Amino acid sequence: MELLSPAGHWEAMVAAVQNGADAVYLGCGGLNARRSAKNFSTEELPRAAAYCHLRGVKIYLTLNTLPTDREMAEAETMLRLASSCGVDGVIVQDWGLAALARTVVPDLPLHGSTQMTVHSLAGVEKAAELGMRCVVLGRELSEADIRFICSRSPVAIEVFAHGALCMCWSGQCAMSALIGQRSGNRGLCAQPCRLPYRFDGGAMAHPLSLKDACLASHLRELRDMGVSVLKLEGRMKRPEYVAVITRIYAALLKEDRLPAVEELEQMAQAFSRDGFTEGYWHGKLGPDMFGIRSEKVSEPVELFRQARAAYSREDLRTVPVSLAAEIRTGLPCRLTASDQDGHRVDVQGPVPELARNRALKADDVKDRLAKTGGTVFQVAETGLSLDSGLALSASAVNGLRRDVLKRLAELRVSVPACREQPAPPLPVDSASCGELSFSVSLYHPAQLSAALLELRPAVVYLPVERMEELPPLELGRFSDIEFCASLPRICKDCEEKDLLCLLELARERGCSSLAVHNIGQIGLAERFGLFPRGDYGLNVFNSRSLEELRRWGLSSVCLSFELRHEQVRDLRKPLPCEAIVYGRLPLMITENCLISNEGKGCSVRKGSPVPCSQPHSLTDRRGETFPVLPVFGCRSEIQNSKFLFLGDKPEFHRCGLRYARLRFTTETAQECLRVMQRYLGQNEDVPDGYTRGLFYRGVE
Repeated sequence: MELLSPAGHWEAMVAAVQNGADAVYLGCGGLNARRSAKNFSTEELPRAAAYCHLRGVKIYLTLNTLPTDREMAEAETMLRLASSCGVDGVIVQDWGLAALARTVVPDLPLHGSTQMTVHSLAGVEKAAELGMRCVVLGRELSEADIRFICSRSPVAIEVFAHGALCMCWSGQCAMSALIGQRSGNRGLCAQPCRLPYRFDGGAMAHPLSLKDACLASHLRELRDMGVSVLKLEGRMKRPEYVAVITRIYAALLKEDRLPAVEELEQMAQAFSRDGFTEGYWHGKLGPDMFGIRSEKVSEPVELFRQARAAYSREDLRTVPVSLAAEIRTGLPCRLTASDQDGHRVDVQGPVPELARNRALKADDVKDRLAKTGGTVFQVAETGLSLDSGLALSASAVNGLRRDVLKRLAELRVSVPACREQPAPPLPVDSASCGELSFSVSLYHPAQLSAALLELRPAVVYLPVERMEELPPLELGRFSDIEFCASLPRICKDCEEKDLLCLLELARERGCSSLAVHNIGQIGLAERFGLFPRGDYGLNVFNSRSLEELRRWGLSSVCLSFELRHEQVRDLRKPLPCEAIVYGRLPLMITENCLISNEGKGCSVRKGSPVPCSQPHSLTDRRGETFPVLPVFGCRSEIQNSKFLFLGDKPEFHRCGLRYARLRFTTETAQECLRVMQRYLGQNEDVPDGYTRGLFYRGVE
């Protein structure tokens, strides 16, 4: 397996390389998921690539955020820079940026970020079809989940082995964005999951703060199941941390062994939150997975001092080289150098003279050739063809060695020729005209009433996991309304069988379309003969993403609710677009069931396919209360404390949208009806405790 270490800045990169990383990942500029890290400048990136490649280490550039249309020019510049300096791959989240990369730098390998929320075999297969050579799986997957995907995956699989765990599935968290305009999808997460909350009004605790992951004891299983890349988290961590963690994992992989007690202690000293967790790996969720970083924890001064002293010399990582010298009578002397990566160079020197006093000895030549101090090379073996009775000065031998190693170094850092092509034109804005229609999405079928349907929403989104609870309405009477089965944002391979049964039921109940939240779900629409609609889980943020989703065959797309209305308005819309204009916006979807963790009981874990329905909530330090709703697969979805309300604002009518969605979660059927009437101008109701969301503020 390739050991992939974090490099938040130059010193951290050096620490990773010197301590045995096979590859590093780093950010350059602002389009990466750790914008708060120091990161690398455009001037440093070529030097970083040369530093790594000289030492046999790969380098990956992170462009794993959601860029706006205006930022696409910067993204294109970064892609071309990465290609020109020989970066080994680019890690991406946004499908529009991925499509751009496939065109402008077609030889540059693309890796699918964990921010893509790929967590199933179907998702991996679709990512491969769309050009990803490696896919980073969600950190929430178990050993069984990973094993199933690896055994069938058409591309390399990367797994997080060590470091911080987000409470929310990566790519689906909007909590930081909605609370403080700092978007996790744009690299500025403020980590609200580390703050204290009350669950159902109880005592203050940390129900969202997970311990760090540590899979150091499971490296053999990961290797044997076919994982290609082992990722260590930590671009925001100090370089000494990177050095300690990388050194230990590199040793475990090289020596094929379990970690010693001392090594586990050192990793905990470097950083932990009340220890580590293997909960996701074992599929054993619950309170034991949670912990916080105590303020009383002191820095491991001696451990970090030793780590810094070791990597600062930059001589821990050497490159073995084989030398072969020929010193023959009457011929220019020659020296050939070759490395384990297949590079080979040779140089010529002067013609040796006949010895007048002391003839050149083989041991003397080998000793001089072995003096590689000041370079990254270390002579592993030396071959020598030496005729007797010859003389060659020490300076000539030293010159041969310097020349051949210099040329070998140049060859190791040389950048292969890569194609660069013009960027494709922006998509044609062909779907921004037409009358705006309202759609409604329901959390519970009990919110569906004949009176609501009489108002003729264009689309009604029904949660597929609650199809059995659909009220006995005669949906055939509303043939002009499209009923759309809304898929869960997360569905693992082991849950697919249950989902397929629910989809059969949805089709029987009259659903004609399917709302998909991730790329792994797109094939289900064709399989069941349903029209695919893209939902907000796809994180559509720019015009190129819209064009890519049109190419996939989606009939419409719900845009990211982190966009300002001007950004929505200015998007090129090659297919019908939808935006949420009312309702509690989803902040997190969590693999850990908060309700079960708090000992409140869980109907799904007791064998019922229907999520529990009693109300639950989190309350923060300021007294804001966030409803917690159970969703498919015994997961929790945390909703915003306030309702998004734009019913008195005209701007969303001017954004070129085809659909404006009213998202109902905690409302009663009567409240749903009143809200729909308000947006149709039939009353003047205003919800208590509302927000304008990010419609005017946007995110950083």
